Amino acid sequence: MSQLTYPVIISPLSDADGGGFVATVPDLPGCMSDGETPEEAIANVRDAIEMWLEAAREANRDIPAPSRVAAIA
Repeated sequence: MSQLTYPVIISPLSDADGGGFVATVPDLPGCMSDGETPEEAIANVRDAIEMWLEAAREANRDIPAPSRVAAIA
């Protein structure tokens, strides 16, 4: 199977939400993770992506193709 690369959005969390950063994967509904630093959030979301894909395969669900990112704001 070819490797899939999904865009990830990194956003800071407020102090009320515990601080740190959240990484979300817009192409995979509900797929997200967090970390104390942006780098940690990215490392953690890689695991979340793998778990999301594994669950989709086990449930015989379609796996969306990664969207293309035209620009980063």
